[in-house]
Amino acid sequence: MPNQVQWNPRYSTGNEILDDQHQAILAQCNILADFTADSGQANDLQFRKIFNELMTLVREHFAAEETLLAHYGYPMLEEHQHQHDEFEYLAADIVTTDHFEKAELQEFLALWWVGHIMDSGKKYRAALERR
Repeated sequence: MPNQVQWNPRYSTGNEILDDQHQAILAQCNILADFTADSGQANDLQFRKIFNELMTLVREHFAAEETLLAHYGYPMLEEHQHQHDEFEYLAADIVTTDHFEKAELQEFLALWWVGHIMDSGKKYRAALERR
């Protein structure tokens, strides 16, 4: 079953750029949910197109987040980068439409991103606020 996620102010990292990116990623996960129920080649192609757009947003976000955290001397940057690498591996090799139904894939993405935003944001928010 698709998982629609709405932005909640408690997800805020305190950084407008990162928050905007997080909101865009959640919105893309929600758009992806719209293409999980129906099957058919056209629907599957649209799902794949939206998934690829999501991954582009994700990579841009990871790069921006890592650059910003490095700039602020975030002490757990290496651990944070490992989370990014793990997600990249999961989304590219494991949690794919080759192994999972579209709805399961969309649910994984939505839940992973909520977890990332809440956990990571909470951890690095203090580092960003000190500056």
